[in-house]
Amino acid sequence: MNYTQLRTAVQDYCENTFTDTDFSTMTKLAEQKIYNSVQLPSLRKNVTGSLTSANKYLALPDDFLSVFSLAVVDALGAYSFLLNKDVNFIREAYPTPTDTGTPKYYAVFGPDSATLQELTLILGPTPSSGLVAELHYFYYPVSIVTAGTSWLGDNFDSALFNAVMVEAIRFMKGEPDMVAMYDAQYQQSLVLLKNLGDGKLRQDAYRSGQVRTKVL
Repeated sequence: MNYTQLRTAVQDYCENTFTDTDFSTMTKLAEQKIYNSVQLPSLRKNVTGSLTSANKYLALPDDFLSVFSLAVVDALGAYSFLLNKDVNFIREAYPTPTDTGTPKYYAVFGPDSATLQELTLILGPTPSSGLVAELHYFYYPVSIVTAGTSWLGDNFDSALFNAVMVEAIRFMKGEPDMVAMYDAQYQQSLVLLKNLGDGKLRQDAYRSGQVRTKVL
């Protein structure tokens, strides 16, 4: 389901016509709600960069939401994954910038002084030499409003459609029973999406066994 099809379907169900601004707002709110409810592989990115010697801070991408994993890679290509800690742990364990070595820990430090919207990581210990860092992180993909299509619209349009319907009924000041009915439909589709994103995409038959239904 692309954006045009989504808008047509919602307006047909609601028997109402929405302005471009109103419908795009409802759609983006629905996407955000879904993306924060299910861990989908399509919500992750992978980037590499260089750690600077004697600099214990690492700038994060503009579209960063949260860390999935962070590793440093040495000259031989060996990966060492860092553990997530609080800032106060790193400050106490490595109190001075001269506490150098291969980083073992990281913490979300906060916005940098130049661009307050962008977050940085603090590393412990301070990198002693230039290393490659590989970051897997969560982000919001381009909205279907902007791109016209999306992974969600192509692969699980029932969740997107029902989420937008909830926003549309709220926007129209629908009766509480109507809001509850469409929210129940959304919750049902979200359960199915979670079965995929948090279940099937995070296991296999060899490790977890095949899905079985108990025979009565």
